[in-house]
Amino acid sequence: MDTLSAACAEVLGSAPDSRQLHGGDLSEVLRLNLDDGREVVAKRGPIVTREARMLEAIAAAGAPVPRVLGVAGDVLLMEALNETAPSGDAWRRLGDDLARLHATTGAGYGWPEEYAFGPVAIANAPADDWPAFWAERRLLPFLPHLPRSLARRVERLAGRLADLVPKAPPPALLHGDLWLGNLLAGPGGRFYLIDPASYHGDAEVDLAMLHLFGTPGARFAEAYGALAAGWQERRAVYSLFPALVHVRLFGAGYHAMASGFLTAVGQ
Repeated sequence: MDTLSAACAEVLGSAPDSRQLHGGDLSEVLRLNLDDGREVVAKRGPIVTREARMLEAIAAAGAPVPRVLGVAGDVLLMEALNETAPSGDAWRRLGDDLARLHATTGAGYGWPEEYAFGPVAIANAPADDWPAFWAERRLLPFLPHLPRSLARRVERLAGRLADLVPKAPPPALLHGDLWLGNLLAGPGGRFYLIDPASYHGDAEVDLAMLHLFGTPGARFAEAYGALAAGWQERRAVYSLFPALVHVRLFGAGYHAMASGFLTAVGQ
């Protein structure tokens, strides 16, 4: 019995009789038809247990995610959500859902476990000081992987963070990788949050990511609520982190994106 069949048998008491590739850029994701007629999604990877705990934390905060059915070995099993077109109210509901998620706060910044985007390790060790967390966990680890000129600019920005981001924002529960591709329009046309990389931090981190490769639809901003003055400059600071992740994953083609965010904050 292969690992997927064994995982389904252990968690669900039923084995898959067919498989359909569902997606996944950094891990294998399959939609499985079980021999008892149910459909589930299986995600296979070395840290799926950590992802399951993140999904459960987001669900406990009241935001919509696929329901975790269980984990066996390196296989995470989740409910299969049928994708639909977003409803006319989907963006407003997402604004409400994300505000609810961010209203759930932790004792400090970080997460009890480290994470990774494929081969790129993401440090989550707790910190009491937000600028220090962002510098030490989200910017400085990338310096050895950047051209010298770009690395120096990132290092200089890290030294200025105390003047650019708040020292002690509420440690909101974050999705952590909330680009548009991690929104799935599911039942009722509502957006479900998938593929989290959660930790506690400034809520504006998720909002920056949500604007990285597109723009949320009408009524999102109104439903989420007003941001504090200076959000435009902070958005560039927070967008730099996913740009650096893309440099690590996909190469020099993302140097210009990282450089653009640095320029936007005068670095």
